[in-house]
Amino acid sequence: MSALTRINSIKVKLGLLVVAASLVTALVATVGSAAGVSAWLSLPVTLLLALVVTQLLAAGMVAPLVQMTEAARAMARGAYDARVLTPNTDEVGQLARSFNVMAADLQRVDAERRDLIATVSHELRTPVAALCAQLENLADGVVEATPERLGATLGSAERLGDLLADLLALSRLEAGVVELDPVAVDLAELVTGCAEEVRAAGRDTRIEVDVPAGMKVWADPVRLRQLVINGLDNAARHAPEDTAVEVTAQGTDDGAWWLEVVDAGPGVDPLERERVFERFGTDAQGGGTGLGLAVSRWVARLHGGSLAFVDPEPGRPGARLRLDVPGPAPTSATPVTVSPPAAAASAAASVPAVTLPPLAVEPVDPSTDSVGFLFGGRWPERRGAGAPWIVVAATLLGVLAALLVVGSEPGVAWAMVLVGAGGVALAASGRGADRFTQLCAALAVAAVVGMVVRGHLGVVALGVFAAAGTFLAGITHARTFRGMVAAGLAWPLSGLRGLPWLGRSLQLAGSASDRAAVARTVLLSLLGLAVFGVLLVSADALLQDWVARLVPDFRVDELVGRTFVAVAMAGMTLAAAYLARNPAEVDPRPGHGLTAANRWEWVVPVLAVVAVFAAFVVTQVVVVLGGDAYVQRTVGLTYAEYARQGFFQMVLATALALVVVWAASRRAGRTPLDRRWLRGTTGVLCLLVLGVVATALGRLSVYQDAYGYTVPRVLAYSVEGWLGLVVLSVVVLGLLGRTAWVPRVALVTGAAIVVGLGWFDTSGWVAGRNIDRYEATGKLDLEYLGALGDGALPVVVDRLPAELAACVIHLGPRGDYQQPGVWIDETDWRSWTWDLARAREAVSELGDDVAVPKDGCPYDTDLYGGSGS
Repeated sequence: MSALTRINSIKVKLGLLVVAASLVTALVATVGSAAGVSAWLSLPVTLLLALVVTQLLAAGMVAPLVQMTEAARAMARGAYDARVLTPNTDEVGQLARSFNVMAADLQRVDAERRDLIATVSHELRTPVAALCAQLENLADGVVEATPERLGATLGSAERLGDLLADLLALSRLEAGVVELDPVAVDLAELVTGCAEEVRAAGRDTRIEVDVPAGMKVWADPVRLRQLVINGLDNAARHAPEDTAVEVTAQGTDDGAWWLEVVDAGPGVDPLERERVFERFGTDAQGGGTGLGLAVSRWVARLHGGSLAFVDPEPGRPGARLRLDVPGPAPTSATPVTVSPPAAAASAAASVPAVTLPPLAVEPVDPSTDSVGFLFGGRWPERRGAGAPWIVVAATLLGVLAALLVVGSEPGVAWAMVLVGAGGVALAASGRGADRFTQLCAALAVAAVVGMVVRGHLGVVALGVFAAAGTFLAGITHARTFRGMVAAGLAWPLSGLRGLPWLGRSLQLAGSASDRAAVARTVLLSLLGLAVFGVLLVSADALLQDWVARLVPDFRVDELVGRTFVAVAMAGMTLAAAYLARNPAEVDPRPGHGLTAANRWEWVVPVLAVVAVFAAFVVTQVVVVLGGDAYVQRTVGLTYAEYARQGFFQMVLATALALVVVWAASRRAGRTPLDRRWLRGTTGVLCLLVLGVVATALGRLSVYQDAYGYTVPRVLAYSVEGWLGLVVLSVVVLGLLGRTAWVPRVALVTGAAIVVGLGWFDTSGWVAGRNIDRYEATGKLDLEYLGALGDGALPVVVDRLPAELAACVIHLGPRGDYQQPGVWIDETDWRSWTWDLARAREAVSELGDDVAVPKDGCPYDTDLYGGSGS
């Protein structure tokens, strides 16, 4: 029972909820600020705790609404015995009691309605039998009859028989006592047979069947035939002369299928589209009984599908009846039993229950979710059931992060925590067998494990960022660039979208579980320990000594910091697990693009961009042919100074050119001529962009030879090279007609390059290139060599004189400025990396020569060349 249950006003409850959330937010923010926790960690943790407190306090408020939602769904299926049980006395509790009264009334009315249908059906049997006997006498000549009388009597008997059959069928269907026998049905053969039967019954309308040959569906052939015949007969009765009734059908890969019956008649008014499916809801002047469509809809629902009139295609009159049946494919289906509604239990006591194949899990309607309405239908809860093991795993991972990550540098501990978080999310996704997900997960793990090998912070940060992006794209199964960006944005939003799921995982709402009581008990127990423990421990010296031996010696600010890290890591893991378990619809839906009305609307802008790139490439050809003398004569710069300019602009131009190619593909038409224009214009543009990429890489190489190598320049070289690889993939895949693969190729190649940078000895390689330059020119930036970190020390010690190597060690992040020449090595196993191990070995080899020269480190112009600038 919630703490707010006894309050009689929902307004007061909401006010108290806001006050409690505000107090928690203020308290946590104040504690974090006092303990020196950084804002980027304090803010999300504060918001997360406020949301959790809101979820805890609102559990009892939401429980009746959740029960009403489930009861309304059950009533929609015909089960009117559902009731809402709640102790609340506020407006929600009053609504629940009114709902129970309504459900009881509906249950009574439904029972009376079914009894009426059964009674009418029974009473009609006698007059039908008498009428048939009269017709037999007339036909045998026992009584005298004229042809007109004979025909009228026979027509009345047939209509009465149809009414009886439909009443009986509808009564049995509504009572849920129809025995279905689902098998694999050849839909084309069944529809063709139904069309012939309708024509044989006297309908002269032409029926055109367009159903794929050999298409198999899982259905009861008798009931499905009844549905199709009713639909065809209804369409034939309303179709004008010299027009055809069209029947089309199609299936999907997951076993779902649809069937449409289209006629050119007057159509069905949108306001009447539901009424025509009611009993006697159609006009009987066309010769029907008014029950055919009602029977057909019940047959559709028994198969797990839906039947409705939808809007006709633009420019076409008439009615369009559509049947939709979900999957899965019936090859390995095992029938399940569906019990009849409670109101019909007595009628169904001696009749076998309905058997149906298992259907796909229905997504939770976002409109019934406490936060689902914020995201619409693009983020349904496909797997809405709670998963307590995920919460437990995330909590343990948060505790592990608090113990290992705080106070350590990127290394073994960080990699353990990040890989563990990814493992929890991957296990929650249920997509472990998907190849793309496996590839993305492997690349993400490789990028994270790179921090155990190399310790350069810039490369480590890039690796973690790339690992997160790649992993999120894998678990959401993103196929487009837009989808990959949306997957990254969906991760923090999962903290909000997954709150109802978190409540179900903890089972904080509902009367069927006592976990809410357990949670409150734990919180109260911890509060009692904290308050009385502080008072009594401070009152006794011996008890203080005992506690000091048992409790770790954490400072208050350190304990607060560890708590924030634990909550943050647990929250991020839960958000990733929820996103993996219920991925958002990140990719754009088919047909959402806006095709240009005229080809020149997109061709002319693309050709303009082509002209600009062509002018740039021609300029670079002139520079290459003219050489250094031509550059100095025209712009007054050396070739190295000329190469130093414009690299960032060329990188940005390369990326924007890919955007132009994407936009052109969205705007281009789908005709063969449009496709040829698209390939031609974008192909030329991509070839020119490759020329720009080659120019940028060449300029960067000249620039690095002149001014020295740095890690950022190596990263820039990798980024431009990757963009060139993406452009090349656009050309190749465009020629092969596989442009849909470009986003995933770009993702995988980019992640692979980041993995390579993380495992490659970037710092050592840059240090080696700077030492090569020193040996050639006598210029060396000692401070930048020291900033390269542990990875550069083995190369520095191996190739530089001992005095210069000692200076690099002194200027590095582990150098002691109070004691020049002393290398600080106080890191524990949590911060271990392969670079650190090699650096320790190199410094130990240097031995006593690690001391800085008495005259200090040389900083004259012969040694300091500014390579870090």
